Amino acid sequence: MSLRLEKYSLGVGDRFARQAQAQLRACMLAAEQGVEVVPVWNKSNREHLIIGSEPAETRKAAERAVDAMGWRQSYRVDADHVGLETVGRFIPHADFYTIDVADWIGKPAEAHVLKRFVGRHPELTGRMSIPGVERLLHNTPADLKRIAAKYLLAVQQAGKIYRHIAREKGADQFITEVSLDETDTPQTPPELLVILAALADEVIPAQTIAPKFTGRFNKGVDYVGDVAQFEREFNDDLAIIDFAVRQYGLPASLKLSVHSGSDKFSLYASMRRGLAQFNAGLHLKTAGTTWLEEVIGLAEADGPGLALAKDIYCGALAHLDELCAPYGSVIDIDRRRLPWTETVQRWTSQQFVSTLRHDPNNPLYNPHLRQLLHVGYKIAAQMGKRYLEALEAHESSVARNVTTNLFERHIKPLFVNGTEPTLTARDEKRMAGMAASR
Repeated sequence: MSLRLEKYSLGVGDRFARQAQAQLRACMLAAEQGVEVVPVWNKSNREHLIIGSEPAETRKAAERAVDAMGWRQSYRVDADHVGLETVGRFIPHADFYTIDVADWIGKPAEAHVLKRFVGRHPELTGRMSIPGVERLLHNTPADLKRIAAKYLLAVQQAGKIYRHIAREKGADQFITEVSLDETDTPQTPPELLVILAALADEVIPAQTIAPKFTGRFNKGVDYVGDVAQFEREFNDDLAIIDFAVRQYGLPASLKLSVHSGSDKFSLYASMRRGLAQFNAGLHLKTAGTTWLEEVIGLAEADGPGLALAKDIYCGALAHLDELCAPYGSVIDIDRRRLPWTETVQRWTSQQFVSTLRHDPNNPLYNPHLRQLLHVGYKIAAQMGKRYLEALEAHESSVARNVTTNLFERHIKPLFVNGTEPTLTARDEKRMAGMAASR
């Protein structure tokens, strides 16, 4: 394995491949504070289909940003949530693959495969004391068989996808993530340990794993659930990973990945404590938060930018059911809390921005409107040149919001010591110069 993912990495989604420089600037601000946060530009097959884009465009946008900004550290391009049927179009362009096997969880493996796994891992039965996990783990043989029956076929499927990519691309040319988060129930510590043992058996050099946590990880808004319970689960998972790396020879760089992690502000203190306790790394996927900052930047620019932002919302409201259908498990929208189009059309720039920007202390903030716009990027895609030209016309406002959001609200609370704001006037002038040079 020649490619190694650094300790801290940030999945930066960019629906329209226009904000790579602004996103990279947030990582550069972290570097100025002495912390390496590697950008991983991610875009799923579904997003490409909705936008009408190609994986090559994601790679080109990242490369242009890296060259323009003089970035000398690592960066990656993620084929996000791929399976065997979708991975092919990404292979020439991606060097990070999020292998999604959630649909295979609960489907039983063949009896002889299950029997062989249980026989190979007697250490997974009985009482186990895992450093960092407060309670003893205790699997009976029946428990192990039940857990393996639930997850073994999913891990085998991950192995098929991994080996397909390795044959096409070369095993040392990409980073592997295994995603288990899009399922109904969180994995327990014994379950995660069994999954990691199975990954080792499949010889999958996973460098990140995305488990399911208790609570709601809705798109673009804060966590909904018991923060203390999340902290216990997060710390248990860090401990299990640390143990499994030593027990099964998994990559030393293996770390947790938190999906739909953007804007989970109430969790960041817990996550930071856990990372410090275990000296662990983290991959945080922030995906659609950049798209929302584009809309905020347009609205903040007022005039035609504000008018366009209003049209996007009105279009999203008119197609609410269609837009929300693919995201039912990761949004909670109360339709009664969505403002009428007539109301929004009368808003000032400040009203629109205050309603959309994720600031829980602002009485105008509306998480229901924010979630709708989060899944409403199809409306902007249908606008075609009108939307893209607006991004160019208001690049300074858009880029400032994208960078500020990623650095101040996401990178700093998780990875950077101190609380002093460092997005200075010099930074804003530099971003304005970048926009003018385009």
